[in-house]
This record gives sequence, structure tokens and C-alpha cells, in this order.
Amino acid sequence: MATYAVGDIQGCYDALRRLLDKLHFDPDKDQLWVVGDLVNRGPESLATLRYLKSLGSACIAVLGNHDLHLLAIDAGIRSLKKKDTLQDILAAPDRQELIHWLRHRPVLHYDPQRQVTMVHAGIPPIWTLDKAIKRARKLEAALQFDNYHETLKTLFKPDLPTFWDKALGRKKKLRLTAAYFTRMRFCDEHAVLDLENKTASADASKNFAPWFSFPDSPCYEEQIVFGHWAALEGKTGLPNIHATDTGCVWGKHLTALNLDTWEQTRVRGL
Repeated sequence: MATYAVGDIQGCYDALRRLLDKLHFDPDKDQLWVVGDLVNRGPESLATLRYLKSLGSACIAVLGNHDLHLLAIDAGIRSLKKKDTLQDILAAPDRQELIHWLRHRPVLHYDPQRQVTMVHAGIPPIWTLDKAIKRARKLEAALQFDNYHETLKTLFKPDLPTFWDKALGRKKKLRLTAAYFTRMRFCDEHAVLDLENKTASADASKNFAPWFSFPDSPCYEEQIVFGHWAALEGKTGLPNIHATDTGCVWGKHLTALNLDTWEQTRVRGL
């Protein structure tokens, strides 16, 4: 039995199946962790979503920013963008089954036996792991309630708070929680976000740095697996922080990380 964490698939179904074949992945024995951004920008988002759903308990997937974008489009809250490749899902006869399945994915997965946490973008340096789990569960519950349309409206409002404050209202806390878990790359020690920079180099003049680079962070010693940040090319320089997005949809690689050996396996993307 093996457990693999795979980086951002983004609708690259062919690359996913080639990678799993290379690993001799057996859903009856093995488990697949997916770091989010299951869909969009790649050519086969529908096939990807259907396949991952079909794996049942053999697949643990967390939500990424592209997945939330799809949920918001389905709910009529956002419109398709020029580069989106989600039309096949929106036109599928099993659209609502797939959306329901996606909406019930977590935003953070923690395995207490392995002591490994998986999240799409990261965990802010001001939160302990326990705090991150509690915040994740609140966001997940809001997305899974019957009135989830209101939650999606809240998440995509433009007035994102600049930093975490206990005095923030519930909706603003949900909005910032979603930004931390699905969009974060750079921040400062107080978890003020820089959401514009998608490169691998921070603007040091503003005290921004990669979210995982603050030694006083309560999560600094945790084993964390994440995606979202293709510019890192799978490298963080830290033995316990594991980047898995290696730019498959941009013609680079789809990467799987063996969570028993920490060995990486890759296949070429588009």
C-alpha cells in the first residue's frame, strides 16, 4: 500500500493517468492525495473530475482556487473567463453530481498518523495547526450547507481584509480564510498577503516572504504538502515543506510525492 500526493492537475487528465500508470497505482490498495486545482486551464477537466470522483475513498482532494471558481460559476456568481476550460463540466449531464462531490471536498486534510497536512496554497504563519484545522472546518461547513450560494458570494466579494483580526465579522473571516488556503504565496510575519506576485521572488522591501519561510511560525516544524505555486518548480529549500505544483498545465511536469519515502515521480505535461 502506498500513498501519493499529486500536484495541481488542472484538467490534465492524460498526464494524470500516465503518472498513475508509472506509479502502478492501484485504488484497491493505494491512496491518492490531490492538492487542489483539479480543474481548469487544461483540456480535460470533465474527465479529471469524473475519474477522481470514481476513486471513492482512495482519493482525498482539497479545494484550490480554480475549484472554488468553478463552484461560483455553477452557482451563477461568477462568469467564465477567456482562458477557462470548464465548459465541458457545465454542459455535462452529471454536472450537479460532480459539483456536489466537489463542494464537499475539504480545504485542509490532516493525517494524524503520518502527521502530514495537505492544503492547496499554504497555512498563514500566525496560525497553529489546530487553529488552521478549526478555520478550515468552518469554511468547509459553510460551503456544504444548503445556503452555500451565499457563502460563495461572500468568498468572491472584492473587499478582502488586509490582515487577520479577531474583531473581523464572520463573512470577512471566511473570505480571508479562503484566501490563505487557496491563493496565498507571499505574506509578512503578520499574514498580510501579497496576492499579486506569482514569481518565486518576494518583494523584500515590503517585508513579504514565502508563507513557509517564517521561523517563528507555529507551523514551521510541521510536514506540509501544498500546490498552487508553479514558479517554485517543486522546491522550497525546507525538508518538511513539500511543493508539488510543477507546472503541468504549462507544459512542464505533473509530480507525485510518495508520502512514505518522499520520493518524487514526474511525467511531462501538455
